[in-house]
Amino acid sequence: MSRSVTAVSSNSEYSFTKPNRESITLLAGLGVEGDVHAGVTVKHRSRVAQDPTQPNLRQVHLIHGELFDELGEAGFRVSPGELGENITTRGVDLLQLPVGTLLQLGAEAVVEVTGLRNPCLQIDNFQDGLLKQVVGRDDLGNIVRKAGIMGIVKEGGVVRPGDAIEVKLPDGPHRPLERV
Repeated sequence: MSRSVTAVSSNSEYSFTKPNRESITLLAGLGVEGDVHAGVTVKHRSRVAQDPTQPNLRQVHLIHGELFDELGEAGFRVSPGELGENITTRGVDLLQLPVGTLLQLGAEAVVEVTGLRNPCLQIDNFQDGLLKQVVGRDDLGNIVRKAGIMGIVKEGGVVRPGDAIEVKLPDGPHRPLERV
């Protein structure tokens, strides 16, 4: 299966969902141009309440489209952008990537993976019972978060549905993703 972008989404206002776009522009060190979560420091409301001076490690939210297939099999209907992600992918096991992985999206844009999205209760407000589908526990009792990954923009550029994704793993020992 090829690795590709299947949808791109952004929203200039705080809202759980983000409308799909024909393209988005990633800005180095900031995030998605015109998106409410773009910036050098944290923009997610819960993070701002804790410490508004924290660096924004959540400039770009990516979700694997395979999650939507899994949710559909469980009786939920979720489409790209509806869980607040900026980029929906196909063919990349996002959740298994180590911290520091570089994702080249299309010809120019590069996102560095910083960690896992920590799903919140708003997911159940979107569809009742959905939170239990995207956060669970493995056989050892460890929390498993499946609602995508977060990253920072290393190199800017335009990203469109259909763009190829190139994955470059970091050197040295790999650190597993943790929530950011």
